[in-house]
Amino acid sequence: MKIDIDKLSESELVSLNNRVVERLRFLEQVRAHSAMLEFGIGARVSFQPYDRPTVTGVLTRYNKKTVTVITDSGEHWNVAPSVLRKAGPAQASSNSDNVVQLHKK
Repeated sequence: MKIDIDKLSESELVSLNNRVVERLRFLEQVRAHSAMLEFGIGARVSFQPYDRPTVTGVLTRYNKKTVTVITDSGEHWNVAPSVLRKAGPAQASSNSDNVVQLHKK
């Protein structure tokens, strides 16, 4: 499909531009949403931030374009779902002083 933009007026060009931008935003949201559906709330995930070691945590919330991950160290990250990978179960903490055993009655 070809559109001869040379014949469009300024207002028509602005309108066309707005429609193109709106469509591109919609397509990006669809991609983000489909990537989000690969992971459920509570899923263990990992991702690799730029110039940092791999971060592992639990997906806690879906946002409009991102998801919120709470890391094993307690940090909150908002990341694009496309960078997430499934992670294995949490490693047992080497510091057992922070663990309180609860007994069943």
